[in-house]
Amino acid sequence: MSVPGFPRRILLAVTGLTPQIVTETLYALAVAQAEPWIPTEIRLITTTEGAERARLSLLDPKEGQFHALCRDYGLEGKIAFPAQNIVVIRDAGGAPLADIRTPEDNTLAADALLAEVRSLCADEKCALHVSIAGGRKTMGFFLGYALSLFGRAQDRLSHVLVNEPFEALREFYFPPAQARVLHTAKGRPIHTADAQVLLADIPFVRLREGLPRQALAHGAPFASLVSTAQLAVDPPTLRFELKQARVWCGTQAVALPPSLLAWYAWLAECRAAGLGEEGFMRHSDASPDRYLAIYAKVVGRNHPSLEKARLATRGGLDASQFEQKRSKINRQLEAALSLASAPYKVCNRGRRPLTRYGIALPPERIETALIK
Repeated sequence: MSVPGFPRRILLAVTGLTPQIVTETLYALAVAQAEPWIPTEIRLITTTEGAERARLSLLDPKEGQFHALCRDYGLEGKIAFPAQNIVVIRDAGGAPLADIRTPEDNTLAADALLAEVRSLCADEKCALHVSIAGGRKTMGFFLGYALSLFGRAQDRLSHVLVNEPFEALREFYFPPAQARVLHTAKGRPIHTADAQVLLADIPFVRLREGLPRQALAHGAPFASLVSTAQLAVDPPTLRFELKQARVWCGTQAVALPPSLLAWYAWLAECRAAGLGEEGFMRHSDASPDRYLAIYAKVVGRNHPSLEKARLATRGGLDASQFEQKRSKINRQLEAALSLASAPYKVCNRGRRPLTRYGIALPPERIETALIK
């Protein structure tokens, strides 16, 4: 069945020593369901041993079980599965991995799986069905996690379920159209008409919208993206390191230009101390003295920009300064944190000319010790 609006439909799977999961999953999707989902393309991610097994057992022109399934169920010519769609994980030097046995191998696998999912999810006309039934357990976990980071509404995650004794039978790849007798390892005859191949749909949390825009386009490693995604669920906190010209939003360091960092730290201090109206400041009520004192801590008391800031605020603060700083700070936060920036933004309350500016974080979540 075609998916309206998604002309490209990809079955993506990890495999190891059991390439059967590919044909089993394809059978469950395209044949066994009441509403078939027929992929237009199949892609595998595996090791050198897994790639060789997949090529020989699935794609051999005469004996390949992928071709056999397509012949049995009228799918010939409908699903692209060339040998180059079998992606082999490679080490730091570009050599293919024979297996995943070390922590370093696990890191390489995680980054390779993340890169594949990121690339496929960048295509808005593509719907992705991800199977985590094959390969090592860590591979399935990484693939599912990658989909959680980048998956869209149209993407799905599953594990294929096969009843005993067919699950452990190396000869079994899918229930053939013409049922036949197979034999277990102990020689017991079994009939393929008794095979049950089902998909367990796995719900997952879609974190895509909470990731920085740069992460959707560039190759940030798996561990880095997980840390970024954590920002979306951790309680928000603010901590300033003025001499390092940065502010910590939760566990994420954000660099700000000196004037913006000083202004942001000043507003944070006002909020933590409850100055103004619950920590929100109106331009006519605010003195520039404390802002300038913080600015001096950032750039040093003899820095030329400090004198420029003094001149700009000599007549006091005006509404345009508050609005300009708010806009610039928020753009920097959005660029660094994406949707996770929301609790850290400078916001305003009230209508002009009574508009007040501040940070809405609870005061107890703002650490001001390093501002003093």
